[in-house]
Amino acid sequence: MPTDKKRSKIAESEVAGSFDGAHRNVIYERLMNAISEHRLQPGTKLAEDRLSSIFSVSRTTVRAVLQQLSHELVVTIVPNRGAFVASPTVEEARELFEARRQIELPIIEKVCRCATKKDLARLRAHVAQENEARKRDDRRTAVRLSGEFHVMLAQVSGNRFIERTMRGLQMLTCLTILLYNAPTAQACPHDEHSRLIDALEAGNVKLAQKLMVEHLEHIEATLRLHEPAEEDDNLEAILFDR
Repeated sequence: MPTDKKRSKIAESEVAGSFDGAHRNVIYERLMNAISEHRLQPGTKLAEDRLSSIFSVSRTTVRAVLQQLSHELVVTIVPNRGAFVASPTVEEARELFEARRQIELPIIEKVCRCATKKDLARLRAHVAQENEARKRDDRRTAVRLSGEFHVMLAQVSGNRFIERTMRGLQMLTCLTILLYNAPTAQACPHDEHSRLIDALEAGNVKLAQKLMVEHLEHIEATLRLHEPAEEDDNLEAILFDR
């Protein structure tokens, strides 16, 4: 049986681990949101010491987040150089959209068969938020919400692993658009999500999948090769949107 002193140390360790986990989640979400809102550019260096200072955490905590993002392919870790926001190549961009077609069509089929009225209402509410963001010309929010719509579809499908995979693919799509499309271009045309929900609500699998393919092709067709934008050195302002 552990002594009172050992119990105290175990409790302290558990509390510390809880705080550390909370910090990791905050850093992870800040970085992901900055990418999804096109505030963090592809190729931006994510220096451990700067992030450690910005978030007032240890470099070990920062390193754990960067490793997680690396596993999700959103961050590239280069030995002896550090971590960088991923910069998908042209070939990787093509593979990305091929992967999305292979993953999202089965998602659509499952959502079409299992989505509840509550799920559909939540999707429609989300699209309404997208439209409101566009009306007030809040492009950052509109871009983020457009990407989150696809993650929500994966969430409705009920598979957590697919949901996590979809989120990583969506982040890579955001980076790809930044690299190969005009910064002002719309990733998701305003009516395509609504039409897709209509097909899902009608239970029309073939139509819903057709609309998803057209939607992804529409996004992919806007891509063109160009030089990456210059890196913004004010990392703290980017992460906290100052």
